[in-house]
Amino acid sequence: MKKVLAAVVTMAMTMSLLTACGSTAASTDEAAETTEATEATEASTDETAEAETPVEEAADEAEVAEAAESEALADGVLTVGTNAEFPPFEYVDDNGEADGFDMALCKAIGEKLGVEVKIENMEFASLVSSIGSKIDIAAAGMTVTDERKESVDFSNPYYEAVQYVIVSADSDIATADDLKDKTIGVQLGTTGDFIAEEYTSNVAQYNKAVDAVNDLVNGKVDVVIIDKNPALVFETKFEGKVKAIEGAQFGFETEEYAIALPKGDTALADAVNGAVDELKADGTFDELVKTYIEAE
Repeated sequence: MKKVLAAVVTMAMTMSLLTACGSTAASTDEAAETTEATEATEASTDETAEAETPVEEAADEAEVAEAAESEALADGVLTVGTNAEFPPFEYVDDNGEADGFDMALCKAIGEKLGVEVKIENMEFASLVSSIGSKIDIAAAGMTVTDERKESVDFSNPYYEAVQYVIVSADSDIATADDLKDKTIGVQLGTTGDFIAEEYTSNVAQYNKAVDAVNDLVNGKVDVVIIDKNPALVFETKFEGKVKAIEGAQFGFETEEYAIALPKGDTALADAVNGAVDELKADGTFDELVKTYIEAE
């Protein structure tokens, strides 16, 4: 009997041990499965984060690009103000349209930027004050000056020029001293307008440069101060009646032409400067110089 009880107890203990071992193994397997599930979830999260990162970066770049876009270009039209009385940079062609180097340059810039270019012909003295309201930019053989910088920004300079003095064909005016107390004709708001005040109080201002030269021919003014290129054009137009004298002979310094832009619009400045750089790189700029300036 004792042997039988001993056997029963032994079997019970064995079953208990087997059950305990089975529970431990199951617990271990469950823990392993839990760990694997956690690792899989973390990996999935990492993959999702990695997948989302480029999208987020693209969105950020789009926001930056949108913020950098100039309002002047947003409507797909770049309105250019000019005074078409300054050949060869701007003038009215046979079809009554504003043409010239500056106009051709602005149209080429518009093509690079993918926008339509609209030209507004107005008085030169009104150009700076009209930027940002009536016009987007101004291109009119405009010299960069500190005074103008107070109201507008400028593109990178695209042309160097110097003032010339136009006198009657038989005039003996030849130096800066000869300009003192003379009646000087100028186009209103131009560099010539500013220079004339240094020599005399007798300054006759005109909205159109050609009107000043006409008055010179008719003896109403003694000289006309204007930029080199238009001066040479007028010398040809009024051949035998006037002559153009280099500004260096009068001590005039070299100037730089640039496109006037809205104050603080760096996006537009970058776009315009980038377009001009491309035009210079692909040879378009030099072709325009040959066509409009060197051909005169």
